[in-house]
Amino acid sequence: MWLEADNKLTRTFEFDDFITAFGFMTQVAIQAEKDNHHPWWSNVYNNVVIELNTHDAGDIVTEKDRSLAKKIDLIYQRYTS
Repeated sequence: MWLEADNKLTRTFEFDDFITAFGFMTQVAIQAEKDNHHPWWSNVYNNVVIELNTHDAGDIVTEKDRSLAKKIDLIYQRYTS
């Protein structure tokens, strides 16, 4: 679940291994580029942490963030099904 706090949406995603986590990140990167909305993220082994907020709106959570979060959730579902 996404957590909204400190003017950002945050979620941690867990995978079986680093390669799978990196594949997820690649798919998210492609979607983020299509949406022209790029997340802050980190990856350590099988965990990916993503934070979303809209910089040009003053670093707050906007509909742009909620939309990308939903798309990221759909990408993640491919890894959990």
